[in-house]
Amino acid sequence: MLEQNNATVPALETPGQPANRPVIQVNQLIKRYGSLTAVDKISFEVREGEIFGFLGPNGAGKSTTIKTLCTLVKPSDGKVTVAGFDITGQPDAVRQQIGIIFQDPTLDSGLTAVENLEFHCMMYHVPREERPDRIKYVLDLMDLEAHKDRLVKTYSGGMRRRLEIARGLLHRPRILFLDEPTVGLDPQTRNYIWQYVKRLREKHNTTIFMTTHYMDEAEHCDRIAIIDHGVIVALDTPAALKRMVGEDQLELTTSDNTLATQIIEQYYKLPVTLRDDRLTLQVAEADRFVPALLGELPKLASNLVVNTLQIRKPTLEDVFLKLTGRLIREEDEGKKDERRLQLRKRRRI
Repeated sequence: MLEQNNATVPALETPGQPANRPVIQVNQLIKRYGSLTAVDKISFEVREGEIFGFLGPNGAGKSTTIKTLCTLVKPSDGKVTVAGFDITGQPDAVRQQIGIIFQDPTLDSGLTAVENLEFHCMMYHVPREERPDRIKYVLDLMDLEAHKDRLVKTYSGGMRRRLEIARGLLHRPRILFLDEPTVGLDPQTRNYIWQYVKRLREKHNTTIFMTTHYMDEAEHCDRIAIIDHGVIVALDTPAALKRMVGEDQLELTTSDNTLATQIIEQYYKLPVTLRDDRLTLQVAEADRFVPALLGELPKLASNLVVNTLQIRKPTLEDVFLKLTGRLIREEDEGKKDERRLQLRKRRRI
């Protein structure tokens, strides 16, 4: 359960500036490694307070773009500003405005939560007199105050992830980069992490820039950019992207499939496919079409009974497949997650 706390919310907004302005601006970004062009003239904006998702197959240029935005690699060409600062000319200023949660753990498991946070405060030159209040605030925000004096190595995976997010907020970043934020976590813990992430946006208007291979997580984003072979092939809201794939698919079985096919094709002017004793058809808005169909069929054929009915809506996985010709297979990634967790247990990463 998420609990409200009474800590003072740090002021993250810059007075006098309009809301929803672009906080990340990327114009014709290119990154080359020798003869390989990892990122090829991509342009996009991320708005302040937005949850922005970045999706792409392995090797698509996703990680290179993220590293460039975070000033970890230098661009070959193009212009990028983060929080109003140029990533090439003002990298230190950019770093003060962002928080980064890496995919692999970076906490010192031999220290307590408070000790990890105090060290981060030192690294970011947080004034000494402000450190206790800031540490308490982020611990409260992530529901970790009761566990602050425990060694991190005794934490569960979900608690460690929450502590990493808390650490990333200590210097009050305007933008939080999350690289695979819930990799290796069970579904319930993943859901809790997302509750905390959404709380950040609600309380601070923090901009979230994330990557994930979990399609259900991508649904949390306000907008998603899909990148393939170093090029952004689509950028829009999850709903708009799914509309690109096509209409809803309706599958049903009836007491007389031949009669049902005739009625649907003649009365509704919709083509019907009969496969494995199931009728399949495409409809624009299944949520509206189905009630009308069930209400009108008995009038058109009183002896016709609908036995089963299933609606399949387009998914982001369908979008990804349509645009890139590839799938982000969670089962394959799950094997990687398990391998990564085993390595963590052996303290190899």
